[in-house]
Amino acid sequence: MDSAALLDLLGNENRRRILRLLARRPCYVTEISESLGVSPKAVIDHLRKLEEGGLVESRADEGRRKYFRISRNLRLEVNVSPYGFGAKSAYPASSSLDLTTCRYVSIDVSASDTSDLAELADDLQRLDQLEDELSLAQRWVQGRLTSLRDALTDRIEEGLAADQATFADHGDARFCAEVLGAIEAGADTADGIAEHLGVPLPVVEDALGLLSTHDLVRREDGHWTIE
Repeated sequence: MDSAALLDLLGNENRRRILRLLARRPCYVTEISESLGVSPKAVIDHLRKLEEGGLVESRADEGRRKYFRISRNLRLEVNVSPYGFGAKSAYPASSSLDLTTCRYVSIDVSASDTSDLAELADDLQRLDQLEDELSLAQRWVQGRLTSLRDALTDRIEEGLAADQATFADHGDARFCAEVLGAIEAGADTADGIAEHLGVPLPVVEDALGLLSTHDLVRREDGHWTIE
């Protein structure tokens, strides 16, 4: 599901409350209505939207009573910083994914191949702890990225301080920092940088010209490198 549509769907508090309830156990409409203090008609409307979004599904029991439950495992990540805003949704990776190939991640991927209750509970506890640690690591990375971008922006502003008029005409130092980041990521042509950043080519060309004038980047055979 598109992350923007998912954000809109989850923007309603009662739909979030319904999902929290269904995360504990499947429920039918009357149960949800009584638990949340929301009218059955409103619950039905929320459930319809959640079903259309693919987040919940229903099944009927022997008495033809319809139960609702969460239909899939989905993760939504929202990143808000002074340098950007983005949201992405993702489904769980295949269990066959080889995490040992991840360059910056070191995880004990061993798992108990057993039906022993104690060992399964131990795996569950270990992965719960891992999830908490990964969340903490993500927060650390986001803070570190912001600090590094601040430092890079300050460095660019120092380099451009002698030409404030030109600087004002070509945008702020933050965008120049994003251009340098794109070059470092491998987008070393003007077209590639424009595509990487999702901005018009002339804007990138102006920024490259400004950075080049102040000896912050260099062009060789149509490819840009950081000085």
